[in-house]
Amino acid sequence: MNREDPRPGSRSIREDPRPVVREDPRPVVREDPRPVIREDPRPVIREDPRLVIRREDPRPVSRRALIRRIALTPLLPLAACAPRRAPAVAAARPTDIRIVEVAHQFEDHLYRAPYQFGGRSVDRVTLLNVHCRVRTGAGREAWGFGSMTLGNAWSFPSAPYDVGLGAMKALAEELAPLTADCDEQGHPIDLFRALEPAYLRAADAVSRSRALQEPIPKLCTLVVASAFDAALHDAYGKAFGVSCYETYGPKFMTRDLSHDLGAEFKGEFLDRYVPVAPRASTPVFHSVGASDPLEAGDVRTRVEDGLPNTLEEWIPRDGLTRFKIKLNGGDLKADFTRIVRIDRIVARLLPARGVSDWKYLLDFNEGCPNVGYLLDCLRQVREATPSGFDRILYIEQPTGRDLKKDRANVMHEAARLRPVVIDESLTDLESLLMAREMGYTGVALKACKGQSHAMLMAAAAQKFGMFLCVQDLTCPGASLIHSAGIAARVPGNAGIEANARQFVPSANQPWEARFPGLFTIRDGVMRTGQLTGPGLGAVPPGRPVTPR
Repeated sequence: MNREDPRPGSRSIREDPRPVVREDPRPVVREDPRPVIREDPRPVIREDPRLVIRREDPRPVSRRALIRRIALTPLLPLAACAPRRAPAVAAARPTDIRIVEVAHQFEDHLYRAPYQFGGRSVDRVTLLNVHCRVRTGAGREAWGFGSMTLGNAWSFPSAPYDVGLGAMKALAEELAPLTADCDEQGHPIDLFRALEPAYLRAADAVSRSRALQEPIPKLCTLVVASAFDAALHDAYGKAFGVSCYETYGPKFMTRDLSHDLGAEFKGEFLDRYVPVAPRASTPVFHSVGASDPLEAGDVRTRVEDGLPNTLEEWIPRDGLTRFKIKLNGGDLKADFTRIVRIDRIVARLLPARGVSDWKYLLDFNEGCPNVGYLLDCLRQVREATPSGFDRILYIEQPTGRDLKKDRANVMHEAARLRPVVIDESLTDLESLLMAREMGYTGVALKACKGQSHAMLMAAAAQKFGMFLCVQDLTCPGASLIHSAGIAARVPGNAGIEANARQFVPSANQPWEARFPGLFTIRDGVMRTGQLTGPGLGAVPPGRPVTPR
């Protein structure tokens, strides 16, 4: 049964006979699908009449009916190796939720300076912001908020920038109604289990409709879906007045981890692997882009905005002790020289400040043509600077992301020197298991692949004794808060990358006062102990609005 809301900007919602504890109407923010890049560093939010998704669809075959059929088909599940699949919980319990309403918007920002990684350079970012209203089995309602960078240069690198971004925005337009029309009930992980196959099919449909030369990759689909998934976890926690990390045990979840990760996890829940309380502080890995100036002589045109322009300026400002060295690959001499030069700068500055403990990670973003290239690079670094080599904590995604294409390119020998982690390759349990077979010994968790994905992969990696780290996708604002919440809880995490403060600080400004020490780094750490609010902790209860 529908009721029409006569107020301006009204939308149809489905009436539920159960009592509604709280309903929080708000003005609808709408967006225009045409890309707009402005010099003004403030967020640009645009309008689109399709923003609010209705629960009822007048077409003969409703999206809701379609997603129910898809959810019952075990196609392309998140845990492709699990022996048994099932749709989300069908019978409502007081701790189950169902989705009532979904809205989304885009937000654009320009970088203060280009960021180069893996041979690619980006100078702007588009955020996908999602608002989601849910209703519990007991009738309580809550709004959730999720935000994520549409990192098309990273998740869809084969497509030209505008083509990839356009495809991701078009996919977001499709995922919004798919999410809103989901009639499944349960925990957010149950809902994502039901929704993911529909999301992947939607990506295939968008690829065909836009005549893309290459279909939207699964990684790219996960990035778009992550904002919707985050909004569900946020809403779920707020519906019960707790952090979403308090909802990962049997009190709230009906299915144990065996449904997503296999029989080895029977009887286990996420709370066994992800604690509720965050660590007080988390080390921050400062990203040294492949084209970033290291010293004053490297600066071609100085950015006069009061922030550092070089690595040697960033080190004393933020008290840095962890460094993520971005390397382009393909040029062994250039990569070797870059590593050694950074080590010499750090080794000169940190002891003068009384610091003796610092670490590096090497991120090739798939740039190594093969494992032999990586081994040669490590050998040369060890010969040139033994102490610098000793400070390398781990190596991230040295070769191509498609592990199936080159099963012979294994990492066993390299992993005996340092942990080798998968990042772009990690899209599901199948890819994690394949990486283990090929000698990878660690995983990089990212909020941009979804909260559900990050929690499940964190559990699997711990069960298998793998190295864990949390990485960034130039996440500002709420997306950084989301990422920091993961980093502060996953046991054994080596630290967090947080480079939005370096490249797009304008997107952080509306959030800084509410989260002191999270967006501004001191003594090389992020103050993560404060991330205990309801849901994901980024915005207070009520219908969330991106702060300005």
